[in-house]
Amino acid sequence: MKAMVLNGTCKLEENRNPLEFVELPDPAPEEDEILVKVSTCGVCHTELDEIEGRTPPPKFPIVLGHQIVGKVEKGGSRASKFKIGDRVGIAWIHSACGRCKFCLEGNENLCEKFEATGRDVNGGYAQYTTVSEDFAFRIPELFSDSEAAPLLCAGAIGFRSLRLTGMEDGESLGLIGFGASAHLVIQMVRYKYPNSKNFVFARSEGERNFAEELGAFWAGGIEDESPEKLSCAIDTTPVWKPVVEALRKLERGGRLVINAIRKEEVDKDFLFKLDYPRHLWLEKEIKSVANVTRGDVAEFLQLASKIPIRPEFQEFRLEEANKALLELKERKIRGAKVLRID
Repeated sequence: MKAMVLNGTCKLEENRNPLEFVELPDPAPEEDEILVKVSTCGVCHTELDEIEGRTPPPKFPIVLGHQIVGKVEKGGSRASKFKIGDRVGIAWIHSACGRCKFCLEGNENLCEKFEATGRDVNGGYAQYTTVSEDFAFRIPELFSDSEAAPLLCAGAIGFRSLRLTGMEDGESLGLIGFGASAHLVIQMVRYKYPNSKNFVFARSEGERNFAEELGAFWAGGIEDESPEKLSCAIDTTPVWKPVVEALRKLERGGRLVINAIRKEEVDKDFLFKLDYPRHLWLEKEIKSVANVTRGDVAEFLQLASKIPIRPEFQEFRLEEANKALLELKERKIRGAKVLRID
């Protein structure tokens, strides 16, 4: 099979082609696994973190990609949930132990044995991949393959982030950064909380204009003052400064949810300093998001088809994965980026 492989970490400023286009043996499913012929795979900022060494290191060489849509090509001897030809999705959560305290409480995203697709096992930047049938998801017919791909991470982690804000209808939400996840969150908010206002803080004018197209009440720069204080906020940026700015904009008792697997180094021209009375006092909160559960993905896919959510995306060929990643690094973003695997 054809695949794009990462052989080691590097800085994209120094190596603009970190992934190598190679041929690998087709994977074979284990007893409880299915073999999936990949049709599309979303490109996620987490892949930048993997390439540049900000996540727990993968076992190199590794095939990245964890927003996978494809059809079942073959099943293992004990796999029976799907038929050959069924369309399925594979998300960031590839496996969890199922026995620890966290798994038993429904928080398998916190399992110490959590394994991630495209980090701990080969992912979707390839023509084929395998996964346990218990960690594969049926894709609603409403969505095309390219529409469905970003739902599996950008959408699912956005769904979890929104739930963790504790938001209620009528409260205001700040979206800090407006990429693949936020452009889906704003559609969820308009449906679930019709009396709430969305305030978007984004670096580029293009992102701010896109947010307004999708119904943002107001859009401005990261340092701009919103017309009113925020009941809660979700930060999806890769750096620290927006976190401090978001905390300053929160109403008393407000909560900031950070939707990022890692933060990059502090901007050279910005000294990170959290001032307690200005940023955290009056019962403000910070909460992080770690991974997703299978329940998050399944529940979100149902919600997405009910709304219905319409992801915006740009398609790239598999061999153009480096180009897509560079555009993501350079913040050339409008919605999501998706690899189409022919």
